[in-house]
Amino acid sequence: MSVQRPSTVQVLNDVPVPMRDGVSLSADVYLPATTQGPFPVILWRTPYDNNVLMDHGFWWAQHGYALVSQDVRGRYDSGGDWVPWESETEDGYDTLEWIGQQAWCDGNIGMAGASYSGQVQWQAGYTGHPLLKAIVPRVMGNNLWDSPHYQGGAFGLGVNAVWGWRTMARTMQRIDHIDWPAALRTLPLRDMDTVSGKRHPAFSTWLDNEEYGEYWHTAAVDEHFDGYTMPILQVCGWYDLYAGGMMANFVGLRERAGTELARQNQFMIMGPWTHSQAGSTPPGTTDAGERDFGAQSLLDTRSIELDWFDHWLKGVDNDIEKEAPLKIFVMGADYWREEQEWPLARTVWTPYYLRSSGNANTLHGDGWLSTAPADIETPDEYDYDPDNPCPTKGGCNCCNPEVVPWGVYDQRDVEMRPDVLVYTTPPLEQDVEVTGPVIAHIFAATDGLDTDFTAKLVDVYPDGKAWNLCDGIVRGKFRNGREASSLLTPGEVYEFVIDLWVTSNVFKKGHSIRVEISSSNFPRFDRNLNTGNPIADDASPRIAHQTVFHDAEYASHILLPVIPN
Repeated sequence: MSVQRPSTVQVLNDVPVPMRDGVSLSADVYLPATTQGPFPVILWRTPYDNNVLMDHGFWWAQHGYALVSQDVRGRYDSGGDWVPWESETEDGYDTLEWIGQQAWCDGNIGMAGASYSGQVQWQAGYTGHPLLKAIVPRVMGNNLWDSPHYQGGAFGLGVNAVWGWRTMARTMQRIDHIDWPAALRTLPLRDMDTVSGKRHPAFSTWLDNEEYGEYWHTAAVDEHFDGYTMPILQVCGWYDLYAGGMMANFVGLRERAGTELARQNQFMIMGPWTHSQAGSTPPGTTDAGERDFGAQSLLDTRSIELDWFDHWLKGVDNDIEKEAPLKIFVMGADYWREEQEWPLARTVWTPYYLRSSGNANTLHGDGWLSTAPADIETPDEYDYDPDNPCPTKGGCNCCNPEVVPWGVYDQRDVEMRPDVLVYTTPPLEQDVEVTGPVIAHIFAATDGLDTDFTAKLVDVYPDGKAWNLCDGIVRGKFRNGREASSLLTPGEVYEFVIDLWVTSNVFKKGHSIRVEISSSNFPRFDRNLNTGNPIADDASPRIAHQTVFHDAEYASHILLPVIPN
């Protein structure tokens, strides 16, 4: 369908923007045609073809802004080579500098956009450019090693393969012809170039940087909090692959941003959305996976962005800075609520202990959750076979749900596997709200040098339906954090701390709280081959025997942020 340019908008196409190294990046500029400039400017940098932003250009120009939509380096009409993340800090700064020199710019610039277009905001944001007055990064987290690349140390195979092969050239590539079930099972992982039939150099670079090091520092938001001097509005969803990182940004920037203005003006919206929903302006669908959150879940986030930029770029006195800093959608109760901080000050941190008689395997095992720890109890055991991994069924995934499903799904078929330990409370006698960060502390041993442990929080309905809320993973050798990898000693009991990120959900009366423990979530994450070898070239899987302890000495539990009624 053709898009007609409004008569009130002037468009400048394919304007060259010079970078410090002589490369020119291409930008389209949308200007109000009926109003005398200069104007405040919205900068939107994208690897996804700036022509796609035409409607946004018209809309913002009709609301009194100049919008600059720019192809990032090496993509579409821009010069240079496409290397994800590598040049966005300098290119962002240089683009801001160029905009400031244009007659149509009034000296006030904001940045907008989702996903990669959010990352370029973060990287430009900490450079301290004086004209950048506010940013609105959607669905983009705080450290690329943590997500999308190595959450808990496990490689984000699904997103890095699917997104990587779609973006591996100057223009977007079709990937529907790839045999994804076969490609994702490729060993060693480096051979995916051959199996897919296309080469993506960055994929091997990501594999070779399994250890956290210099490669990740420049793009790491959480290493540059003190560089942010502007108000920031973040938009994300509970089922987005950056949900945990964006909440960490909200907390970190309120504490450590470089100016009082920035520290006092951090705002966050969290909806019941997947990556594409939270990245849309506004989210236009109500279902995330198999669950429909209803019309009440929709929020006109573009109007909120307009109010935001009107205040910070135009000086409009609309009291946007006086609103509650946090707006969250509480699932289960299914309504929006405003909050003042994260975690919530009224949180009652409540451990739910893993309990069983040693047979918690499958949905029909004897595992249960209790607020009372065990004294003496038989541990649970299972074998994790990398050739038969536990399948991904929803969650915080990206970027093709046809390849790796995202959002909410009934987990009962996953819970029928013998390598999944299932722990469930009795039906609740009253509503229990869980809102905040969710952490599992699992005491376990394995018979190899490395392995993974996963945890998932599930809301069980009276009819048995089991909706996933949040989940996490930890790779054994990264149990002490991303900067301190070390292999395991076979048979030794370790405390594995699994970050399930964040959620907000009311477990209604008659529902049950459930936790799943396993060792794989494939193909969202790569399969730990249980060898301890670097992942890029390892091709020799072995079965790992896992033992999960829950007794007085090793009190495995999930720590839930319970909000009093």
